[in-house]
Amino acid sequence: MGVLRIILTIIFIIDCIGLTIIVLLQEGKSAGLGTIGGAAETYWGKNKSRSMEGAMVRITRIMAILFMVLAVVLNMKRF
Repeated sequence: MGVLRIILTIIFIIDCIGLTIIVLLQEGKSAGLGTIGGAAETYWGKNKSRSMEGAMVRITRIMAILFMVLAVVLNMKRF
């Protein structure tokens, strides 16, 4: 089981670094004063899920789930 633990630890480290980088690359969620008057509802605002930003949000969710699962698995006493 030692080899499996080492492999999972390496994947965990890569996931941590990747998650940090992808979170730092994302834009903030606040749109400023434009949200008061409804200016944020543009074509690009409605189709965010198809853009690069939407892809980054999906990747962040997947990497966060992987991070949590690996953290639990690596902290098991018998493993």
